[in-house]
Amino acid sequence: MPDIDWDTLTHAAREVMSKAYVPYSRFKVGVAGLVDDGRIVVGCNVENASYGVGLCAECGMVSSLQATGGGKLIAVACVDQHGAPLMPCGRCRQLLWEHGLPTTLLRTPEGVLPMSEILPQAFGPRDLIDRADDAVNRG
Repeated sequence: MPDIDWDTLTHAAREVMSKAYVPYSRFKVGVAGLVDDGRIVVGCNVENASYGVGLCAECGMVSSLQATGGGKLIAVACVDQHGAPLMPCGRCRQLLWEHGLPTTLLRTPEGVLPMSEILPQAFGPRDLIDRADDAVNRG
């Protein structure tokens, strides 16, 4: 397990959580991720009157990751409006999988776990390539 400063990562998540735009649910979420080059990227949830188009905090963080140079997430802390660890939804787990590694660590309400345990039998970009190649080779 890499040496992760969970206090710094959680502090960054709590800080950005305070900037969440949540006039409808009033449920603030903040997330911070440690990138493989040492950067910390953050995101908060942003709601919309058309509920289905609200943005999860993880979406904002991954957008920040890409906008600031890309890379792979190696550790992520997600917090609720009280600053307590929060498990990302299924959609966001997939997002973290694709922008991290199977060994990416996530601070959960049950402790720190690797993405391979958070999203077992995950499907990612490599599967699309491998399965497309299989279809071409069979056809």
